[in-house]
This record gives sequence, structure tokens and C-alpha cells, in this order.
Amino acid sequence: MRFPPSFLDEIRQRLPVSEVVGKRVKLKKQGREWRGLSPFNAEKTPSFYVNDQKGFYHCFSSGKHGDQFRFLMETEGVSFPEAVERLAGEAGLALPKVSVEEVQRAEKAKTLYDVMELAAKFFEAQLQDRAGAKARGYLAGRELRAPTQVKFRMGYAPGARFALKEHLGAKGVSVADMIATGLLVHGDDIPVPYDRFRDRVMFPITDLRGRVVAFGGRALEKDVPAKYLNSPETDLFHKGSLLYNAFSAREAAHKSGRVIAVEGYVDVIAMVMAGFGETVAPLGTALTEGQLDLLWKMAPEPVLLFDGDKAGRRAAYRAIDIALPLLKPGRSLLFAALPEGQDPDDLIRSSGREAMDAVLAQAQPLASMLWQRETEAGVFGTPEKRAALEARFAEVVSTIGDENVRRHYRDDVFGRLSDLFRPMQRERRGGGQGGGARGGGRGFSPFAVPDHRPSPALASSALVRGPRAALPMREALILTALLNHPWLIDGQEEDIAALDLRHPQAETLKAALLDVHAQGVEGEEEAYRTALAADGHGALVDQVRASVSTGAVWGAMPGAAKSDVEVTFGQLLALHRKKQALIKEIRDAERAFGDDPTEANEHWLLDAKRREAELVGTEALVEGFGAQSGRGGRSA
Repeated sequence: MRFPPSFLDEIRQRLPVSEVVGKRVKLKKQGREWRGLSPFNAEKTPSFYVNDQKGFYHCFSSGKHGDQFRFLMETEGVSFPEAVERLAGEAGLALPKVSVEEVQRAEKAKTLYDVMELAAKFFEAQLQDRAGAKARGYLAGRELRAPTQVKFRMGYAPGARFALKEHLGAKGVSVADMIATGLLVHGDDIPVPYDRFRDRVMFPITDLRGRVVAFGGRALEKDVPAKYLNSPETDLFHKGSLLYNAFSAREAAHKSGRVIAVEGYVDVIAMVMAGFGETVAPLGTALTEGQLDLLWKMAPEPVLLFDGDKAGRRAAYRAIDIALPLLKPGRSLLFAALPEGQDPDDLIRSSGREAMDAVLAQAQPLASMLWQRETEAGVFGTPEKRAALEARFAEVVSTIGDENVRRHYRDDVFGRLSDLFRPMQRERRGGGQGGGARGGGRGFSPFAVPDHRPSPALASSALVRGPRAALPMREALILTALLNHPWLIDGQEEDIAALDLRHPQAETLKAALLDVHAQGVEGEEEAYRTALAADGHGALVDQVRASVSTGAVWGAMPGAAKSDVEVTFGQLLALHRKKQALIKEIRDAERAFGDDPTEANEHWLLDAKRREAELVGTEALVEGFGAQSGRGGRSA
């Protein structure tokens, strides 16, 4: 294969059809499409249309239809390879060097798609068979009836350890192909690979061509470690670049002019069956840049619909940080929140489509959500706190990549801050203290370049040093506790995912642990270690273990009683969060002092640094964890 499909898709993503066509045809925007005179026939009334969301042009006068490559072939008479080479150059992509091995991999991928299709049909048949009675009962309880099951190709994975493996084997599928598609669990310590999905309701996940590339499985028993289990990353499946139901949602999004992102499979299905066919969901992870880009290809302002609880709010706030650097003129996000304690399925079943329409109608723009995030927990009655708020906004807005969008966000935030601070300024002037928010009647701008910088003696040593070469002991102990007692992750997935580990390798291992946990790995420490090693993290695990120079924190070590592990882990998390909060406060205080070097700001900065020094002393005593029970000197 001269040009792999992934290479052609990359060209399509970098060069929209309108950009390629627009070099030969004068196009005008009309709704979500572009219109112009046909390049194939002489005409006075435009009948030539381009749709970037669907990735094609169509000429009504000639009947010609195609993508970027076809347009060059039709208008310039070049061959397909020539069209690809020319557009690759315009997109800044080097032509792939196709080897025999790459051709073999492409042929192998075709085989793997066939394997996934066979698996999907097996799960579908099992759901309708006698073995699927329990799964059908669960779906009926969620009001997911037979027509819905058929529409979304739902299935059931039997509880037997080798049911799918034996079925595919009888069809001539090799064990190697079953492993390559993620259908089997395997490893050096697993003598016989076995079915990854067992006793679960199955949701096929398709790529943008409608081909099954992965599965999501919902456990039917309550005591199963992972309620939802997704296929692992494979040659066919990259969860960060796909969305559940994206293949079907694209057409609905084109018709409605919007796309809605919810949190889970059942939520998508409930929304679609209620008439919101333009609904998609991430695949068991927080929204990624790739998924955002896919959403923007469907609509300029996707609606992110989150559950009305703390976890939903945290997910919305994380999406803000991912989106800001990617914003462009006309490309943003809307945020909608469900009533407390309800997900989309709950709301639709209890109150109908009208209630969901009302929720979506109240969606807030990204700028409003950013303002809410930065101000919801704050009291800004002092100059230093107001200065800290300004500095936080300046830092966040500076991450916006597009210069024009960044400028307008600065104006928006400036106006909001003025409205927020104006009553405080009047109150202070009325009390005889004079001046504005920054003194002397001088106007202020939250984004102005400071006239002063913090004294070097006051600068935070943690910020001056930058990323540490060695893994901090506190972070190593947190990871060691999770490695030795992976049951700690149960029920705390969101909190652990939200932990801000400052060392890059610590963050990498934390994410790997959560990924292994999400895959439903059975067993304790050894099973997790094997799974991590299989994912290429064995050396990192050894490095973390070696970096723990103390054995006195016995609650993080193997063999500790469950109650002791819980107490120790809680203390480690509390200490870590306190340290992170202080680091953030010191950063805010430094900016406030640099912007307005008053005695009050200097006092705030010195006080924050004093408290950080005290906490460093507490960290130095970390070996004393558990000493109150007389076991502080226990070795690992």
C-alpha cells in the first residue's frame, strides 16, 4: 500500500476541502457549507457546494463528488499519487516510506477488523440467547429495549473464561490475532490467555468509518473491581482520538448544527433515543485534545454535558485547560450541567426530552465557566487577594494560542474584574482609605506587564529550581503504597487521577496504574506489576521502589494491615495536597508582590514561605508515620 490510510487522513485533517478547493473556486460561506460556481461547467447560479465537516465537495450541475484528492484529479488531471504528493507538501508532511513490513501490517489490519466484527456478532448472539437473560434483564431495567439493543449492536460476554476464545478459534482466528485486538488477557505469568470480557453487557466502539475497533463492557455483578472495562490500546484502537457514537453522530450533528458530549455509553444511548442523535462520549478517560478536535470537526461550539456533582464539575474544569490553547476564532465550547445527582439517562427517564432541552438551553460559554472556576471559592476583600486573582487570570489567559482570541479573553476578564472590584473600591474610598484597587487613583489592568519583580531572596526555591531530577520522597511513597496495595484505587479513581504529581515519571506511573486498574486486572500487587511491565513500565516501577529510602513508613509497605495502609495513605495524600496548595499560594503571592510591591504583599509572601518551610520540616519527619502505635521503626 503506497499511502497508508492514516497518512491520507492526516492530510485531510490538515487541509480542509474548502482550503484546497478555494484556490480554484471563489467560495462564499453559506450556513455550515461553502458555495461557489462550478469549476466543471459554465454557470451563472452557484451549484457547487463544499462541506468541511463531511469532508467532501458536490457539484449539482455535473454530479461530480469527492474529497481533496479527487478535486485535484478532476480539475488538474493528475493521478492519485501525484495528488497525494502535492497535498502532502502543502500540509507539511513527508511522504511515507512504505516497506514490505508496512504493506503486511496494512493487510494484517484488514484481518483484525474482521476479527472484531466476528466478536461483535458473537456478543450480539449471546445477548439474545439463553445465556444473555441476566444481561437482557439489566438492559430492560435501564429501559433499553430490543430495538435499542439492535441499533447500538449491544451484546453480552458470557462468564465462561474461554467462551469467546473457543468461538473465534472454531472460526479459524488465531490466538495471536485475538491478543492483537485486545480480546484476550495474556502475559508472561499467564500460561493460557483468556477472555478479557466476561459476564458483561457489551458496547461495540467503532471508528469513523463504522468499523468495530474496540469494546466497552459493563459488569453485571457489584463486586467486580472495574464497573466499566474498555479494550486496551491496540493497532486499531486509540481511545484518545475516538468518541463513542462518533460515526453515527456526524450526520445528526450536521443537521442540527451542534454536537453534545456526555460521560458514558448509556448516557449516549439515552440521549440518542430521546432524539439527540448528535451525542457522543469519551472512552473512559478525560476529554483529550484529539477528541476535542474531532468534536470541532462536527460543530464549532460543542456542548459538554456533565453530571451535576463535584466529579462532573471537576471534569468540566479539566476540559477548560485542555481547550484554551486550542481555541480559534469561531471555535469554542459550551458547558451544560445536569441537576444534582442525575445523569442524562436519569433526567430523560424521569422528566422527558423537554427537561433535557431546558438544560441544554442554559449552557454557558467557556469564558463564563472559566470565570466561575477561578472565583467560586474566593473572597477578594483585600488588595493582595484581588491582585492574586488578577495574576491567576493572566496566567490562564496566556495559555490561549490564538492571538486574537487571547486578546478578546483579556478584554472579557478585564471587564468582569472591574465589575467585581468596583463596589469594593467605593466602599474603601468611603471609609477614608482613598485610592483605587492599586492605590493612587491609578487605573489597573490584570494583564499589564509588572513594573517590579519579586526580590530574588523572596523567590520560591521550588519554582526557581524547576522540575526536580530525583523523585520526591512523598510522591514515591504515594506510588509505593498504590503499587503494594492496589485496592486503594477502588472508589478513589477520580481523586487519584486529580493528584498533581510534579515529577513527570511519577505522573506517568500514576496514569499507568489507573489504566491497569480500569482494565480490570485481577489479583493484587504481583498482577499489577506484571500488567505494568507488559505495558513497558517495569523499569519505572523498579525506579520508584528504589527511590524509597525509608522503611519506616510501614503502612505503605507489603504486608501492612488494611487499617494501617488506609491511615498512612490518607496522611500521605493530606500532606501532598497541603504542599501543592502552598506552592500555588506562593506563586500567587510572588506575582502579587511583583505587580504591587507593598508591605502587605511582602508580608503575605514571607508568611506563605514560612508555612512552606514548616511543612518541609514535617515532610522530613515522614518516617514517623504510624509511630503512635508503637511500630514506627518497622522495616519494609
